[in-house]
Amino acid sequence: MSLSSLGWTSREEGAFAPHAAAGLVPARVAVAYGATFRVYLEDDDILADVSGRLRHDAHARRDLPAVGDWVAVRRGNPSDRATIQAVLPRKSVFSRKAAGNETVEQIVAANVDTAFIVAGLDHDFNPRRLERYLAMTWESGARPVILLNKADLVTDLGPVLSAIGPTAAGVDVHVLSSKFDRGLEALAPYLGPGQTVALVGSSGVGKSTIINRLLGIERQRTAEVREKDQRGRHTTTHRELVRLPGGALLVDTPGMRELQLWSVDEGVRETFDDITALAPGCAFGDCRHDTEPRCAVKAAVADGRLSAARLENFHKLQREQDHLADRQDALALQEDKAKNKVLHKALRKRLREKGAK
Repeated sequence: MSLSSLGWTSREEGAFAPHAAAGLVPARVAVAYGATFRVYLEDDDILADVSGRLRHDAHARRDLPAVGDWVAVRRGNPSDRATIQAVLPRKSVFSRKAAGNETVEQIVAANVDTAFIVAGLDHDFNPRRLERYLAMTWESGARPVILLNKADLVTDLGPVLSAIGPTAAGVDVHVLSSKFDRGLEALAPYLGPGQTVALVGSSGVGKSTIINRLLGIERQRTAEVREKDQRGRHTTTHRELVRLPGGALLVDTPGMRELQLWSVDEGVRETFDDITALAPGCAFGDCRHDTEPRCAVKAAVADGRLSAARLENFHKLQREQDHLADRQDALALQEDKAKNKVLHKALRKRLREKGAK
């Protein structure tokens, strides 16, 4: 196994130079087990922990290692764990709002070249959800590719392709049936040696089955979807970088029942590029295509050029972003107050000590 087979390029070589001078070695994060990681080295794969200094210097969770990251590690004895000293700059990063009420960014995967967005052609098929995954992918910097899985369940693809037409503009779309091993040959151009791909999509769309087909073995446990809602159980419990027989690397991610977006302003513009293209025709430069008069986007809905459901989803994602931005601002203000409180306390202590002398 060479570094280039793990996706190492001249970009990483240049970024790693200062760490090489410090006696560190490059590695790529393969699996995240909470605070412990398994990393691929040029000649080995070992467990690694984050150094105390890196953990202390991290301003946010995104500064810590994630699956797909290139990291600089220090090795001790061959039987010891390595220590991750630094995370190299990422060329792409998938992130979302962590589940729950806490306003925290969660890194899903890093340094992905192509994202396979998997949608199942069963009763759970939802073009609006597809738009959310596309927004996240465009924002990440990776190339999106849509996989319409479970083609064996439909007899007429026409309505499906029409429904996703505006959403999938400029995006490669492939129809397949992973259960019956049909259509997977179309994925070969994205799976060259050293290329990193990620599988994202809701639980039950067949991601684990696709991985099994690409690997040629039943590596991932699969489960049938529930009949009542076409949702599957989570058969993948942690993110992992898997090496494929042809030399590509694949990031498997647990299914996301609820994809809460993080910051995807650019991703929304790319996903809704038809709305972006219409916007210059609006009477007001800051038109949000809602209640403003002489809106070119609303006019397109009125005359049938734009789907009302698509515009509503655009508004929904914008509202989510506005709400998240408000929460992020409030959190930043709270953190600043906490830091100032600590600084003022330290200053008062120093002044008391100085006055006592």
